[in-house]
Amino acid sequence: MRRLHYAGGYMLLGDTTCKAVLRYARALAQSGTSDVVSVPVVTEGGSRAYAHLLIGPASQIFSTPVENSTEEREDDEVIHELEEATLRLQPGRPAWPEEMFDIPDLDFDSYGFDAAHDPGSHDEGQDELSAQTRGPEGSA
Repeated sequence: MRRLHYAGGYMLLGDTTCKAVLRYARALAQSGTSDVVSVPVVTEGGSRAYAHLLIGPASQIFSTPVENSTEEREDDEVIHELEEATLRLQPGRPAWPEEMFDIPDLDFDSYGFDAAHDPGSHDEGQDELSAQTRGPEGSA
């Protein structure tokens, strides 16, 4: 479990989800664009909810570990969508295990990633990025 510090506060996210958010935030910053993403968080009362984040070039977010936290459930669909969006914006991004070493590696096979498939080879546009990362309640 990690604290994602954002806009003067923080939220609790699973390790893998937090890493995917940070990687996507970097890709957005480097491409000079922004997006609204919905990610699963743990509330102060311990229940699960979704937080909606506007991230982009001006975002100043960072994460810190939560000491003695319990094992969290990750939302595989959100992680997959964040990584796909990151890949579209930043095909040459660092490999998952090459950064943030205190967060476990992502098993790309279990998330349905095909190493030969390069979603960055076509321009999807910002609207599709938002649709892909807004979470289960975000479809309009």
